Amino acid sequence: MKLSFDLDDLLIPGTKRFDVEPQGLFHRLLGTEPLRAGTVSLFRALRSEGHQIYIYTSSFRSPAKIRLNFLMHGLRLDGIYNKPIHDQKLKNYRLSCSKYPPMFNIDLHIDDSEGVRTEAERYHFNVLVIDENDKDWTTTVLRNIHHLSASFYF
Repeated sequence: MKLSFDLDDLLIPGTKRFDVEPQGLFHRLLGTEPLRAGTVSLFRALRSEGHQIYIYTSSFRSPAKIRLNFLMHGLRLDGIYNKPIHDQKLKNYRLSCSKYPPMFNIDLHIDDSEGVRTEAERYHFNVLVIDENDKDWTTTVLRNIHHLSASFYF
């Protein structure tokens, strides 16, 4: 399954606060951003199940910077869609939305925004919204992915 994750306030703390993965000296020297606690084990579990992992963010961070941030945690990404890539591709669709995973053939987008949930209802795509206070957020993600995977085969 092709999965995408938002960055800000889902995997990287911003206005929302949550525990983060440990950062070593190289993280601090390179100025990489902290990742939400559980991200490393979740991505490794998803990869072991054969899922593709993408970042789909409305930020202007460069794909190279995003890729480096995850590589510093030993995580490989299959691709990155940032705001400029989204805007360029969205020109071909007559939609106005912050995220539209179907244009990238994404099966499930994971985000923190209720606004994205509203867009998913309007434009008919699969989204899972994670609450910042969900301490067991990785189980929430895995459970929903397994449920959605099962429905693909029926």
